[in-house]
Amino acid sequence: MMEDDIRDQPSAVSIFCASLGVKFQYYLDRITPYTPFRWGAAIFLILYFVYRVVTLGGFFIVCYALFIYYLNLFLAFLTPKIDPALNFDSDDEDMPSLPQKASEEFRPFMRRLPEFKFWYATMKATLIAIFCTFFEFFDVPVFWPILVIYFFVLFFLTMKRQIMHMIRYRYIPFTTGKPKPQGRQDSGPVVHG
Repeated sequence: MMEDDIRDQPSAVSIFCASLGVKFQYYLDRITPYTPFRWGAAIFLILYFVYRVVTLGGFFIVCYALFIYYLNLFLAFLTPKIDPALNFDSDDEDMPSLPQKASEEFRPFMRRLPEFKFWYATMKATLIAIFCTFFEFFDVPVFWPILVIYFFVLFFLTMKRQIMHMIRYRYIPFTTGKPKPQGRQDSGPVVHG
């Protein structure tokens, strides 16, 4: 009877893919704290994609789909993880929720889509869109001004609804301009003798 069955051992391809995955995750973990650098790279890729679309004079469907996806990501970034509009009949006291009154305890804003995942999804989508511009199959002829008008109408209507949601449930998804909780105002260190 054989002790080592060849079916039990991982193939060379799976070992190679696993090592690539570990290295990729290592580099993702290394760039996580560098938010301005990451978003600078994302904006550079978006501008490169727009440059390709303008110079090629096509791929407007790819561009439209990409920017609709960006809008979807941005809305998930602005929305709280636990939507108070959908949480009205929950009896669970331990679930996090937004404070409804000034007397309620402060709870930090938890996003449906965290910033890093927002950036990562933006980078992947932009790279896929750039890849699509190399194939004529994706260059579907359309009247692009209609797509632009439709995108802006969709953007403004969606953002109006999101802003009304923020006003109704009194939350601000950004930390700039928020009052910071004040601690005890001591004049100096306490010396116990």
